[in-house]
Amino acid sequence: MTALMIQGCGSNVGKSLLVAGLCRAARRRGLTVAPFKPQNMSNNAAVTVDGGEIGRAQALQALAAGLEPHTDMNPVLLKPETDTGAQVVVQGRRLTTVRARDYSALKARLLAPVLESFGRLKAAHDLVIVEGAGSPAEVNLRRGDIANMGFARAAGVPVVLVGDIDRGGVIAQIVGTQAVLDPADAAQVEGFLVNKFRGDPSLFADGYRLIEAKTGWRGFGVLPHFAAAAKLPAEDALDLGRATEGGPVRIACLAFSRIANFDDLDPLKLEPSVTLTMVRAGEAIPGDAALVILPGSKSTRGDLAFLRAEGWDIDLAAHVRRGGHVLGICGGYQMLGQGIDDPEGLEGAPGVTGGLGFLDVTTVMTPEKRLTRSTATHAATGAAMEGYEIHIGRTEGPGRNRPFAFVGGTPEGAGSADGRVMGSYLHGMFAGDAFRSAFLARFGVAAKAHYGAEVETTLDALADHLEAHLDVAGLLALAR
Repeated sequence: MTALMIQGCGSNVGKSLLVAGLCRAARRRGLTVAPFKPQNMSNNAAVTVDGGEIGRAQALQALAAGLEPHTDMNPVLLKPETDTGAQVVVQGRRLTTVRARDYSALKARLLAPVLESFGRLKAAHDLVIVEGAGSPAEVNLRRGDIANMGFARAAGVPVVLVGDIDRGGVIAQIVGTQAVLDPADAAQVEGFLVNKFRGDPSLFADGYRLIEAKTGWRGFGVLPHFAAAAKLPAEDALDLGRATEGGPVRIACLAFSRIANFDDLDPLKLEPSVTLTMVRAGEAIPGDAALVILPGSKSTRGDLAFLRAEGWDIDLAAHVRRGGHVLGICGGYQMLGQGIDDPEGLEGAPGVTGGLGFLDVTTVMTPEKRLTRSTATHAATGAAMEGYEIHIGRTEGPGRNRPFAFVGGTPEGAGSADGRVMGSYLHGMFAGDAFRSAFLARFGVAAKAHYGAEVETTLDALADHLEAHLDVAGLLALAR
């Protein structure tokens, strides 16, 4: 065994979840297995053990494989900053920012580090399970491709193609993909599977056989929709639902246009005492919210303008006057201060944007990105915390004399004089059961979820789900 690649007929067909499930299934067979995604596009990143950043999906896949996340698992990460441009992170470190039209010229330089990272994983493990990006049917992007068939051909990795029956037209998805592929690329595909089926799979038997007949590819099964996936960390902001109906405490989170590192919300979604509401464009902040969260952002000044355009600044002021609480995390923390100065234009045009004024701090954007994991103590409750920082900018001011937490005795974050408005750079703080329990107790409810254990249980259930409905042994036997 060496490697197997899962590609999709489109984005969001379930590739990330399938790779996580296969990693857990392979690990339970006694194999050392690692996930790998040559190129990912996401603003939801994880800090790695070697001090870099990768896509959040690869961090979850690493957990499924029993490994610490490492930059080799996702050597190229694109982090959109505007509709037409993205930050390019290579092997965990920022390389540059490019416009979409200029990225194709850069790709030729990126295959070497991609293959280098893949080679290290391959040498260290029995099996590497590779996830594609988007779809190989986007043949207009084939030149210089490092995400799908370009990588598969360069690395000699067999491919299994995934179709999503939930969105309709799965026969055309799979057969059409073969039709537009270059014959040499199509020859790299060893088979297919159908994902997200709802209802009786036997009703699709004729369609399944038709795909086999039309393509000549081997079918590896029809996988029913896995409802428990909602308990796992989401990577794509499109996966954030509008609300999770739970208990009496409503926590509202502002859905910024460039929301980033929103895994902060995942543990709160599982708490039965919490109703988590995503406030989207055109919606007002609910008047009954006990807490409003301003999450991270890949474009802090841009999303601050977005917040004001939506009228959320007025809603926030009314919320605070009613006695409500506010928590800003990372970019949200920066917005709560007196101003944000970006003298070098790191996130857009150089300039200064006035903040919301709830915290007596000011942020200056600096080129150096802080990437670190932290163990901390919550200032208000003394509860132990764990989290990570992934941001540019330094935040200073008198408000830091009322810190949100202490990291090794050093004050972190800031608070208002009455303690109801809080800001912190610590992402992932709610994953710890002890801190989440202490934090929610301030709102008069008890935390009941055991987040880490529930994620592990769900990954086991995902592997069981794959074993029950797919030819997992056959899939793993393809690896070479």
